[in-house]
Formats: sequence, C-alpha cells, structure tokens
Amino acid sequence: MKGKAVFQDFEVRTHPGDGVPRLAALRDVMAQAALDGFLVPRADRFQGEYVAPCDDRLSWLTGFTGSAGFAAVLEERAGVFVDGRYRVQVKTQVDLAAYTPVDWPETKLADWLRAALPEGGRVGFDAWLHTVEEVAALRTALEGSEVALEQSANLVDRIWTDRPGPPTGPVEIFPDAIAGRSAAQKRTVCAEALRKARHGAAVLTLPDGINWLLNIRGRDIPRNPVVQATAILYDDGVVLLFLDEARVGPEIKAHLGPEVQVEDPASFSAALAGLTGRVRVDRASAPQAVLDILEAAGTEIVFDRDPTVMPKARKTGAEIAATRAAHLRDGAAMVRFLAWLDAEAPKGGLTEIDVVTRLEGFRRDTNQLRDISFETICGAGPNGAIVHYRVSEETNRPVRPGELLLVDSGGQYGDGTTDVTRTIAVGDVSQDAREAFTQVLQGMIAIHRARFPKGVAGAHLDALARAPLWAAGRDFDHGTGHGVGVYLSVHEGPQRLSRVSTVALEPGMILSNEPGYYREGAFGIRIENLIVVREAEALPGGDAHRAQLDFETLTFVPIDRRLVLSALLAPWERDWLNAYHAQVLERIGPLVEGADLAWLTAACAPI
Repeated sequence: MKGKAVFQDFEVRTHPGDGVPRLAALRDVMAQAALDGFLVPRADRFQGEYVAPCDDRLSWLTGFTGSAGFAAVLEERAGVFVDGRYRVQVKTQVDLAAYTPVDWPETKLADWLRAALPEGGRVGFDAWLHTVEEVAALRTALEGSEVALEQSANLVDRIWTDRPGPPTGPVEIFPDAIAGRSAAQKRTVCAEALRKARHGAAVLTLPDGINWLLNIRGRDIPRNPVVQATAILYDDGVVLLFLDEARVGPEIKAHLGPEVQVEDPASFSAALAGLTGRVRVDRASAPQAVLDILEAAGTEIVFDRDPTVMPKARKTGAEIAATRAAHLRDGAAMVRFLAWLDAEAPKGGLTEIDVVTRLEGFRRDTNQLRDISFETICGAGPNGAIVHYRVSEETNRPVRPGELLLVDSGGQYGDGTTDVTRTIAVGDVSQDAREAFTQVLQGMIAIHRARFPKGVAGAHLDALARAPLWAAGRDFDHGTGHGVGVYLSVHEGPQRLSRVSTVALEPGMILSNEPGYYREGAFGIRIENLIVVREAEALPGGDAHRAQLDFETLTFVPIDRRLVLSALLAPWERDWLNAYHAQVLERIGPLVEGADLAWLTAACAPI
C-alpha cells in the first residue's frame, strides 16, 4: 500500500498575516455602515456545526480554523472567542497584534462588549448567521447598556472578493435497508408529532436533520456526507425542500416521491412569509432571519424542538447493526495501522504527515471508504496538546522516540461513521505521562461500565470520566463525548456527555467516550471509543420498576498497554481492560492475518 492521502491534504490554508489587511477592510465597511462593531460567527445560514468553504468567514477573516468560535470586531479591538479545545491553537493561527483571543464561555460576549464600548455603540450582525436563541440571549444580556444590536448585511461578504461558490454536487440516496425506515415512514412519524402538538408546519434548517428525514446524502461539506438545504415540513407529511432542482436527478425525484416538492432556494423567504396556522420554530437552530420573516407576516409562531432531532438521535436496529459492521471494518484497518506504526515509529524516521497518510491508506484498502469523517488529528509530542490539531506542511513534526503520539481519526463508510482515538507510546515515555494516561483510561472505563436509570442526562455522567483526573488535580477542557450519526455528521446532537447537556440519554443514541489530558508544550492524551445506549439487563435485587440503561461498545481497537500503570487500576478496571482486549481479539482477529494478527495477539494480552 503506497501513495499519498486522497481525502486529507496538508496545505497551509490560512496565514496570520492575511488577517491584518482583511480586518482593516472590514473596519472600513463598518464605518461606511455607521457601525461600531460587527459579529463574525463560524456558523452559516443552516446553523450546522460544519460549513462549506464559501461560508467559512471566520477562518477567512482571522486565520482561526477551529470548528467553533466567533469574532467580535470593533474599531479599536477584535476579539476571537474560543473554548478550551482551541486556546492553544488560536494563538498559532491569528496575528496576536491584531486579534485578541478571548476565553469563552467564561467571558461572555455581552460583558466583553460592555467593557469595550463603555459609551455604547451600534454592533451589527447578519440575522441569517445567528440563531433565535443566541440573539435573544445577547439582547437580554445587553439590557441596561448603551450597546445596541442591529441587523446588517454581511459585511465580510462585501470584502471577500475571491469567495468560493456554493456546493453544486449531486444528491445521493441513503438506502432504506440501512436507515431502517423509509423516508415516507419518517415523514409520517414527524408529521404525527406536529399534529399531536397542533402545529401546522415546522421550519427545518439543519441539513443533517433534513438528510435523515428524506434518506438522502451528499458531499456539500468536506468530511460530512450532507446536502445543504432548508425545508418546511407540514403536518400532513408534505415537505417543501429548498434545493437547486438541477442537483436533483430523476432517480432522486423518484426516491423523494410526490409529497416532497423541490423548490428554488431563493423562494424560501417567500414560502416562510406565506405560512399560516401555528408554525414550529426551533430557537436553538433556526436563524434569527426566519423568525423575523414569520413575525413580519403575522404568523403564529410556536417555539419547539426541530421534529427530526430526537428520532434521528435514536438509531434504529438496522442503523446500529450497520454501524457495528462499519466499526469492525474500521477496527481491522486501525489494527493494521497500529502494527505498522509500532514497527516503524521507534526507528525515528516518521513525521506526522507520514502517519496520517498511511492511516488513510489502510482505510482506503477496505475499498469501502467514502471519506474520512474529519481531518485526522495526529499530534506528536507537544502537538498532541492541541486538541483539534491539523498537521500541515508548515507544522509537520517528526515522531520522535520517547514521546507520545495522539491519533484521533475516523472514516465515513456507506453503512456508518467511525471516530476513534488512541495515544501511543513511541519508545519509553515518562512516568508522569503514563500516570496521566492511566487516569484518562480509568475515566473512560467508568463511562463504559456505567449503569443508570432512564432520565439520566450526559451532565450526570460526565463527572465519572473526570473523577480520576480530578483526584490528581487535573482536568480537560472539552466534553467527554458527542453524538455521532450513521453515515452522517461525526458530531451530532442533541445527546452529549458533557457538563452542560440536559438531554436524557435514550436507547439507540450513539456517543463518543473520550476523556483526555493535555499539557501545553509537552504532550496530549486522549482515548476514545464509540458507544451506544441500550436497555440494561435487570439485576437480582434491583428495583423492578426502575428501568436502567447502559452502553454497548462499538469500537474495537487495542489500547496501548505499555502506557498503563497497572498498579493504579482497581480490580474491576483491570478486569474491564482485559475483557475489552479479549473482545478486540475475538472480533478483529479473524479480519487480519500474518504479522498483523501476531501484533494484535500480543497487544491484547491480559495485564
């Protein structure tokens, strides 16, 4: 297996110096619009986590390429607001003389604006790029100040002269056999939910929800097989799909059926204005512009969750079965990769790009890889401490003996989406690193072993993953886990393992389990498996009326036993690790052979 990576490139996409003239140009158009500030979010008008290149305004303006964050540009200062995942990364990507990183959400935008504009000012925003919830919360937080939020045309678009065009790729059918339900059945279920709530229609703006609803996929967003579209779902199951008809061939039209009407995207606003009766709007995902149009038309608006969100999160038996198959295939590719890495890395000749390229190659060898599920995070030594690090030709670092290597990667297969992280010892590493690794492993095991009553949310379980680190005075600045789709977005809501997640976990929800520990300038550690919520078996002596849930493991890839300080493990933790490795050998062993099988057998030996 030779050749270069097909899906991932290593180009330097942004340069800190580019941000200075672009910031100056933005300030010029702000002055022309008589605005004292302008907000630049990562979001697009669809309000998904992932954006097409034509909508990546935050990256173009500032140089920051993270998947979350926003900028607030004023006449004299420009803040780039990032959470704990990106605080190391942002300092390397923006010109710190022009942009000031701001720790968010610890520092609230309203508080920052109040302090930066003590005499008040007019701050503009594009109503298509901010949700109803975001705008309402910011307006409330600014009450009593002289800072006024004002809707504006998008000023970044006025200065972005070489902006890429919108996606134009074809629409693809997602098989009913994998989905477990036809699009017609899904429309019926969601329409019934509208009728039950006495809602005549729902506005849908999240592409992954629309793709799920209609059993379609596409390639509009790198690494995420979605078609970008908006839609209106009526309580009789009819859907208006706002998508360029040139992208919808005869086969797709036949698949969608007569109850799904394809409309020109330019007519979306007019269709909203024409809605009658009670119309459902999701405050958390609908752009403010949608609300403005409906209010101007006098529509009766009801705020409620997008009707596709929860059915999409609760995977069908067919989806789970397909995902299991994808994970076994991916697990075999990972084993081949880890065996190769163990043989080559200690020689000292590899770089991060070599590792990423070879890993993608092993996945491509399956002949079923359609894309990677995100750009592989491969951080050697101190680069591992950059939580969402992307290696480029500029940052490419040797993989040196005596250091940790963090590899977080995944594949998009037609039957499932994978996401797995392993931290690997390259030669002998420090005792301190092994101790931190063991604590991260203990947190991961705690989530895997968890049993909990129905109604428990991710916020209730998140502390289980952190407790071993907390006991050592350590922590990590990201959630313990995110939801995952089925040949869909690798980050999917609403389910999460996070301090802020109040969504009750339900059978069929797929989550990641990925605690970590990061020491800036030294190393990063993360271990990640995917899990799915299921009904737990009743326990003797348990409350018969108190149904419980637990997790089924989906990922089967060895964990580096050389990094485990077995003396720190409790007996049940050691038992879990040994049992997990026995399962890995049992399930993946038949899928590899020769030297790879020999490596796997040794890697799965009990401790």
